[in-house]
Amino acid sequence: MAARRNDGDRVPPHPDVRTVPLQRVLEALVDPVRRRIVGELDAAGRDLACGVIDLPVSRSTATHHFHVLREAGLIRQYYVGTSRMNALRREEFDAAFPGLLPALLAAERRT
Repeated sequence: MAARRNDGDRVPPHPDVRTVPLQRVLEALVDPVRRRIVGELDAAGRDLACGVIDLPVSRSTATHHFHVLREAGLIRQYYVGTSRMNALRREEFDAAFPGLLPALLAAERRT
């Protein structure tokens, strides 16, 4: 009988936000689809499953965008059952890059 995998085994690695270069963060946020994901997570005020966020891209492309955001330290991903959940790492990100996320979100709301 195969060993049952623990949900913790499925959680992808997340960088320490303090070690993420600003260049990586800016490159992640330059894409409008990724800004939309960040904005949706912020507006929801709670963690969201990938499929709940309506994106104008294919599922595989959406997966790529979530990966880029995770590698930039903006989101944390974990599983609840079969759903991959996404959490905005707001407090950690604000500590590492003060004012950046609020400025970005305010600019997005104006457009």
